[in-house]
Amino acid sequence: MLLEAFAKINWSLDITGIREDGYHLMDMVMQPVSIADEITLEPSATMEITTGGFPHSRADESNLAMAAARTLRDHAGYPHGVRIHLHKRIPMGAGMGGGSADAAAVLFGLNRLWNLNLSAGELEAIGLQIGADVPFCLRGGLTRTRGIGEMLEDHACRTNYWLLIIQPCRGLSTREIFQGYHEAESIRHPETENVLRALESGDLSLLSAAACNVLETVSAVRRPEIAAAVRDLVACGSLFAAMTGSGSAVFGVFRSRNAAVTAMEFLARRYRSVLLCHTQTDSIRIMDD
Repeated sequence: MLLEAFAKINWSLDITGIREDGYHLMDMVMQPVSIADEITLEPSATMEITTGGFPHSRADESNLAMAAARTLRDHAGYPHGVRIHLHKRIPMGAGMGGGSADAAAVLFGLNRLWNLNLSAGELEAIGLQIGADVPFCLRGGLTRTRGIGEMLEDHACRTNYWLLIIQPCRGLSTREIFQGYHEAESIRHPETENVLRALESGDLSLLSAAACNVLETVSAVRRPEIAAAVRDLVACGSLFAAMTGSGSAVFGVFRSRNAAVTAMEFLARRYRSVLLCHTQTDSIRIMDD
């Protein structure tokens, strides 16, 4: 079985509290984008994983795709294994959910390959054991995600938006980012209801006024390249630009594909990698069953 596992962006990201166990409570608006890893699943007596493509991903037990396969096998009591091959295209350490997307696609694919017949809700519950973004990466669409990733709310989106993605620097550790957030004197929070209203209606002016990522300012203090990339995207015609997830990738949304391509031609002189993509509904796609 050959699948595509699509990356995501955070249109907005807010922190609303902390649980007693230390987990941060989130309020995020996310959507898949058309950059995907390719995943091949083959029946096997053992559990194996190999990787290829760029960026390089570790082919060991730390890989979330392997963690997903083992978690699902244990949950279902399945007696056999699988051979997984990942061909990586989603930037790593970027806040674009590459590892979570791979894990979600493995859960989705193995549910079919192993004839487990688990429901979407059961898969999302298993996915939450692997990572907070995995349930969203199983579901896709324009989704508001709250709590620690378990509360998902679907929203209509009639428009696919053209984006440029820049990863201007290496990422920060999650611990360092959240520590910086709690130490910050002032943080701008998104108006999440207005973010959803803007995306549902295509009102990019409202989106720009309402959306933000509470971790962006914190990350930009430690990685000034993030703020510079956001400014460059806006200077090249982006109607809204922000960091996605915990970074370090930033994205800019453009009115049309032509506008995005024109900006990409200029920005490619300044940045090593500028990726053109668009938002979409699918988070996982089966290419060959």
